[in-house]
Amino acid sequence: MNANVHEVAVRDVIAETSDSVTIVLDIPDHMTHEFEYSCGQFLTVRIPSSTTGSVARCYSLSSSPSRDSSPAITVKRTAAGYASNWLCDNIITGSVLTVLAPSGTFVPSTLNQDVLLCAAGSGITPIMSIAKTVLAGGEGAVTVLYANQNRASVIFDRQLAELEREYPQRLDVVHWLVEEKGVPTAAALADVVGSYTFDDVFVCGPAGFMDEIEKALLSIGVAEQRVRRETYRSLDSNPFESVAAPQARPTTGNAPVLAVEIDGQNHTLAWPKGSTLLDVLLDNGIDAPYVCRESICGTCVCSVRKGRTRMLMHDALTDDDIEMGVTLACQTLPESDEIFIAFDQ
Repeated sequence: MNANVHEVAVRDVIAETSDSVTIVLDIPDHMTHEFEYSCGQFLTVRIPSSTTGSVARCYSLSSSPSRDSSPAITVKRTAAGYASNWLCDNIITGSVLTVLAPSGTFVPSTLNQDVLLCAAGSGITPIMSIAKTVLAGGEGAVTVLYANQNRASVIFDRQLAELEREYPQRLDVVHWLVEEKGVPTAAALADVVGSYTFDDVFVCGPAGFMDEIEKALLSIGVAEQRVRRETYRSLDSNPFESVAAPQARPTTGNAPVLAVEIDGQNHTLAWPKGSTLLDVLLDNGIDAPYVCRESICGTCVCSVRKGRTRMLMHDALTDDDIEMGVTLACQTLPESDEIFIAFDQ
């Protein structure tokens, strides 16, 4: 099994609504370093399956590293969602979950700027983490715009109200209930968000909702690079499977030389020009971190310290990330003869 996989016990299961629960993890002292996290990140969870052995799903951390003693994920049951139903039906206090360490790039660069946080449905999970962390650990003001079908479906309704009372000068929560206001449109959302001032925007929810929010923001002059959106897809790969046995990939001509620093160890490898960095590492039996292999999750993020590379896609990265030499191993190809890559801890 992948060396980055951990088994952790469940400390508590909290019913948030009729179809959502928060799962609080009990991290032992010897694993606290592996489970250090930033607000907005997620856990990848192994779900048993009678047909495939297991499936992997990503769930955002709803807890805050600044306020909460234990990491927690919040899961909303969906009609056709095998994994969410399994978790809601089977996980109790004392259960053991198989997970990867926290990862993801849906993270504020500073806690001292004003932020607009937009969520719909279960998209509130990373938004809640960011809101609590900015309020507890920074100086920024927070506006939360949260869309739901009705009041009964509002996850963290009580907690959000408590935070408003705790931070009356820094937090404003705006609820959009479809049963009262109708489906949110770009024009209607622009009227709401246009009355607030903010530096950065974080958006999480169904694709249609995120599209309308982005249209609304663009219509009031918010620069596209100030808007971050969290996207999840069903995973084609399973990071809980064993790393494949090393196998040679065909090379054409002289392959570039890759020097890589990962998990405190240094390796020197041939990097075939048609292979991604992640493929090269896995083919050589190196347990590199990854989840989606589609440029979405940001789990395989690393830094180019020497040489030139290019990425096929870079959805999980901002322009600033790329300028600083950050790259995604699953999308990175070599462009020079010698390259040094570091996986920073």
